[in-house]
Amino acid sequence: MTALDGDMKDKTCMVTGATNGIGLVTAKKLARMGAAVTVVSRSPERCQATAERIRLENGNPQVDFIAADLSSLGEIRRVAQEFMTEHSRLDVLVNNAGGFFMRRCETIDGIELTFAINHLNYFLLTRLLLETIKASAPARIINVSSDAHRGASLNFNDLQNKRRYAGFRVYSQSKLMNVLFTYELDRRLQGSGVTANALHPGFVATGFAKNNGALFRLFMPLAQLGALSPEEGARTSIYLASSPEVDGVSGRYFTKEKAVASSPESYDEQSARRLWEISLELAHL
Repeated sequence: MTALDGDMKDKTCMVTGATNGIGLVTAKKLARMGAAVTVVSRSPERCQATAERIRLENGNPQVDFIAADLSSLGEIRRVAQEFMTEHSRLDVLVNNAGGFFMRRCETIDGIELTFAINHLNYFLLTRLLLETIKASAPARIINVSSDAHRGASLNFNDLQNKRRYAGFRVYSQSKLMNVLFTYELDRRLQGSGVTANALHPGFVATGFAKNNGALFRLFMPLAQLGALSPEEGARTSIYLASSPEVDGVSGRYFTKEKAVASSPESYDEQSARRLWEISLELAHL
């Protein structure tokens, strides 16, 4: 066991997609800093093993988990309900879970999978937990996006890409949605004491996209030869979750722990409001 760093003592955090990659590193570091951390991911076995590993490595017993498929609206609702049953506060929400899919498929709710897990998951989980987050203010919401959003645009007549699907284009659109959602959320949180920021972690060597068949499993290790380590990729998420330097900073897009301009399309307030309203309808809110 190791001594806790102590910077996040008395803070409660949730990290989604936290059993591998930058989500795992983020959860481990926040626990090491003294936070109570809830790990959220799909596999119950991996969630349990991850929580036990973090507790052991950091000497912090305040690590629990909720296993759920975050592409399912019902499962997202269960995550929120289980969390609020066990916890009275949420100081930091890190929306990190996501995926890349070469072929179009739909979730149990009939929603295109990339849209569901990369955007609607962030939107619904945040909305369901928002009153708890507000009651914990000052609090922080962190949305992991990507520079893949640059150059993307949204077709509101075919937002779920039923007519024409291309894996990287659809992924890029979902990352643009992350930024649009962050900025609209920030506008709606004014005066609440809750901040909302998005970030680009960099190109990170993880298991990302290897779910797309043998070719991707062979190609990705080669593509990732010059990639960042998960520890390097998680730095901005950890920074936004814990640093006093960003107290009160909201509605920004960060890379390498610095606020930078996102794409011109991401500042379109009309698109952000339209996406918000469509998301409300699809999430049955």
